[in-house]
Amino acid sequence: GFEPTLIKMQEQHKRVSVKSNPGFLERLSETMGGTVVGIGLFFLSIYVLFTNEGRALQTASSLDEGLSLVVSLEPHAALDLHNNNHLIHLSAPLQTTQPLYDPNYKVAVQAVKLRRQVEMYQWVEYRESRDYQENGETKTETTYNYNTEWKAELINSRNFDKEIGHQNPSAMAVETVTVVAPEVKVGPFVLSKGLVEQINNFQTLSLNTFSVYNLDPFLSIDDDYFYHTQKPHRPQVGDVRVRFSFAGLSGENLPLGPPQDVSIVAMQKGEQLKPFKTKSGDTLEILYLEQLSAEEVFLKEQQYNSMKTWGLRAAGWAMMCLSIQLAMRIIYTLVDWVPILRDLVSVGLKIFALCVSCSLSLLVIGAGWLFYRPLLALALGALSLVPLFLARSGVPAKKNE
Repeated sequence: GFEPTLIKMQEQHKRVSVKSNPGFLERLSETMGGTVVGIGLFFLSIYVLFTNEGRALQTASSLDEGLSLVVSLEPHAALDLHNNNHLIHLSAPLQTTQPLYDPNYKVAVQAVKLRRQVEMYQWVEYRESRDYQENGETKTETTYNYNTEWKAELINSRNFDKEIGHQNPSAMAVETVTVVAPEVKVGPFVLSKGLVEQINNFQTLSLNTFSVYNLDPFLSIDDDYFYHTQKPHRPQVGDVRVRFSFAGLSGENLPLGPPQDVSIVAMQKGEQLKPFKTKSGDTLEILYLEQLSAEEVFLKEQQYNSMKTWGLRAAGWAMMCLSIQLAMRIIYTLVDWVPILRDLVSVGLKIFALCVSCSLSLLVIGAGWLFYRPLLALALGALSLVPLFLARSGVPAKKNE
């Protein structure tokens, strides 16, 4: 069949800027700035690595505490006030009282959230720079490309290198907006704001499943978008298109499917579900968009905690490695007028930063363990000495031979 193509406008121009090569003192002062940033980043990395161990331990013990206290309710159980102020677990479908509706586009979905995403056809500037040396000067050649594309954010054409012929409108004709159901229930309970915020399984609303009546004459539909133009395949700059998506189906939406099942762990407070504060210091207010037992919910949370802990350890180490490179860059600046020495020092500094950051990160994590889990740290320390004792006890035997 005939497949209409999107017309893309494209333009290009180049600009060369010249700056004289900085002198030794200028380069040194620039490097000093990098050193200060490096030192700041170094202390930040130590803070991240150290506190992460405490956060991980607190979360793990909060989850263990939660699992030992949680009361599991049946999906269709009536409200039982004996469970007031207790941590409860419930797995049941979402419910809302009425559909969410957008009057401009006659769209209605019974769900927890309905999002209207707006895009405008606009000019976009892409720049690519390359530096080269000429007559003892550094020249920068910048290539500017201009393209027309559908973009969700407003692009300010005043910041373009060449605005004439690439002007974008200063505002969108329609706003992007997310509507949230005023009251969301699961079983006999009303969900807290924190639980509703966790319902984010947005799916695009397929306009084929919808019979759209009395559509405004200036609107046309193509590929799940409402276009504010009669020529969706030949858009002009300033044309707008709108797409809808929904999260948390909560009623019988026949073409879309049954209500969404959720599993929740939170505190019962009358008819409300609220955050639960553990003795360990964390707050439990958990929602998963699937049917899970209480044990499965807590297992998933423990896995997420473990992933977050390793992620922050890696981020802390990378930050430390970068900070050491920035702080030591002054050595490179002092020798960068000798080409061979410059390359050797550059490689040496990278290896030095890598080695030192690995050792120091492990040391800080170890200190974190010693501070937050002293008994476990001492046991591991004792275990690490075992090979040394074994090696020492094997030495005299060798001498006798």
